[in-house]
Amino acid sequence: GNLDTRTSIEIMGVVQHLNRERGIGVVLVTHEPDIADYASRIVVFRDSRVEQDRQVAHPRNAAADLEGLRQRAPAAALTA
Repeated sequence: GNLDTRTSIEIMGVVQHLNRERGIGVVLVTHEPDIADYASRIVVFRDSRVEQDRQVAHPRNAAADLEGLRQRAPAAALTA
């Protein structure tokens, strides 16, 4: 938690790689909906009960999001 955008996306890229390429199941607990959007399934709890359980047809792709950040970054930031 409390990571900058780039680091958050990089970590989600690692998690997605482990899941997609290595078949490792991952349970991620977060209060950040934008991070949950990287998942293929989202389970929402309220007051210790499942409020919502849904499959995500098109999860965000961390590799694509990271590439988008690189394309928008100023040249000086890429060399730092």
